[in-house]
Amino acid sequence: MSPTLVVKLTWGAESPERVSQALSVAATATSVGAQVSLWLTGEASFLAQPGTLERIQLPLAPELPELLAGLLAFGSVTVCAQCAARRGITEDSLLPGAGIAGTATFVEQALAPDARVLVY
Repeated sequence: MSPTLVVKLTWGAESPERVSQALSVAATATSVGAQVSLWLTGEASFLAQPGTLERIQLPLAPELPELLAGLLAFGSVTVCAQCAARRGITEDSLLPGAGIAGTATFVEQALAPDARVLVY
């Protein structure tokens, strides 16, 4: 079984470098065979909605929508349930493949054997 990397991103469009770092690390981990679970919390919750990442520009960084597309294809992308509810975000408003789950699911993933957790 390959190792699991759980990445929790708490920043959104207001912090392009943090967004880029989290997505770059998560995408790189999938490219080396790790199982990756990206959690979007707080303002990062909006990143799972169509068009949000396209509005974030960061010179010399990989294209953020492409990084997220890779994570949707080869990993999992989850929006915090409470964060989504506070922002009026529903499953129907997310990019295909992204989901919404609660804290218990995050804790289960973070405490799994061979899991590593990074928070941005």
